[in-house]
Amino acid sequence: MTRAEILRWLREEDPATLDVLWARADAVRRERVGDAVHLRGLVEISNHCVRRCAYCGISLGRPDLVRYRMSADEIAACADRAAELGYGTVVLQSGEDPGITREWVSDLVRRVKANGRLAVTLSLGERPEPDLAAWRDAGADRYLLRFETSDAALYERIHPPLAGRPPGRFAILERLAALGYEVGSGVMIGIPGQTYESLAADVALFAGMDLDMIGVGPFIPHPASPLGRGEFPQAPAGEQVPSTELMTCKVVALARLVCPEANIPATTALATVNPQDGREHGLARGANVLMPNLTPARYRALYEIHPGKACLREGAAEPGAGGRGRIERMGRTPGSGPGSRRRRPRGTPSSSSGP
Repeated sequence: MTRAEILRWLREEDPATLDVLWARADAVRRERVGDAVHLRGLVEISNHCVRRCAYCGISLGRPDLVRYRMSADEIAACADRAAELGYGTVVLQSGEDPGITREWVSDLVRRVKANGRLAVTLSLGERPEPDLAAWRDAGADRYLLRFETSDAALYERIHPPLAGRPPGRFAILERLAALGYEVGSGVMIGIPGQTYESLAADVALFAGMDLDMIGVGPFIPHPASPLGRGEFPQAPAGEQVPSTELMTCKVVALARLVCPEANIPATTALATVNPQDGREHGLARGANVLMPNLTPARYRALYEIHPGKACLREGAAEPGAGGRGRIERMGRTPGSGPGSRRRRPRGTPSSSSGP
């Protein structure tokens, strides 16, 4: 799919024409990754963060926020719960927290992997290569690091760099692949200043990076953040990408077409903008993963990257029961095992082109 075609789909508003996109994405999903919906148990292990990202509710710029770090025993209990619920993966996510040390995470990964039932995905921000290598050696299977936007100027506007550390997400993503991780990345949809051209470049980049996992969600700033206070300008009229469920679903569908074998979640943010059936729309338009939140209730509200998180309205057991019901009502099946990416044979085109 060319960048011009991606751009045309991003600008498309006609429901009947978009039905063609949804049908194509769903057909490619069915052909390339099947009807299984893989469940990844998300555990938000720390809300400490050294970054001052301009949209985030756990930014260092929130001195009023009560901070926490879960203990290894608490995290291991959540991983055991994920296995009991039949999930194939546990996702350990945090702010960019230097207090979570290389050795501590290595020990934790080995402990979770010891039961032999779960893949481990890490999402711990930009970490030095020795940390990433040690965690891979300990048994971590995947790493998630969204690049958010490929527009360098826009990225730097919303992600003030740390002193002495140049922005390096793309370099880190390359190193993760070289270390043998399955690599996940993605973008936010509707950042103030994000244009259709910029977003089209992001989608084209997914294919160029050959990502194993792609996470996209609508831009939802925390009200206590600079972006939540409206301090950043929009793109010119007619060029600003809206932060809507519809636009997010377009990007989910296009991601499926340009990276047919990738694992693509129907994200919590999508469920936040449409609590009733946002996840279903994502699953019907190319997604094949759900990430139920298994963070203990006493911590969950403190990991409020954006307001109105869907998981705050759901009980801890809902993803195991209600989530499976949701999957089955769509004619899909809950996945089994770790749900690693199925790679296509060499020489197979990554996607078909044209409408």
